[in-house]
Amino acid sequence: MKKYTIKDAAKIMNVPTSTIRFYDKEGLLPFMERMESGYRVFSEEDLAMLRTIDCLKKTGMPIKEIRQFIDWVQQGDASLTQRYEMFLERKKVVESQMAELQSTLEIVNFKCWYYKAAIEAGSEKPIEEYVKKEMLAREEASQNNNMKI
Repeated sequence: MKKYTIKDAAKIMNVPTSTIRFYDKEGLLPFMERMESGYRVFSEEDLAMLRTIDCLKKTGMPIKEIRQFIDWVQQGDASLTQRYEMFLERKKVVESQMAELQSTLEIVNFKCWYYKAAIEAGSEKPIEEYVKKEMLAREEASQNNNMKI
């Protein structure tokens, strides 16, 4: 079975070695082996767990909760339900983050269009007027739709 140094693991994970050392210090790598010299070594399974830890961290999960997940993993099949429920919750968090980012992207796209149109028009004035008319038209259409209900 191939073993990887912390430098190799960091390169594969695309994270600094300090991140992996931090995870170790926080108790997230109880499975990790050390050579007699004290150097950390990682197996393919260890790298898979590092990817999972990195994924959970990217969802905004606190270290304390990631540590709980690691404890559940070490418990084996007895904690399958807890791990499943935890990932369902993480999924909701990520979906919420994605919806928020989509909304942000829509605003950024609008501003890109707005400033490009203003540059092409030589001024913001005609674009502002166009946007105001569009907003009024949408507001009226929305009110008309609400009256039909």
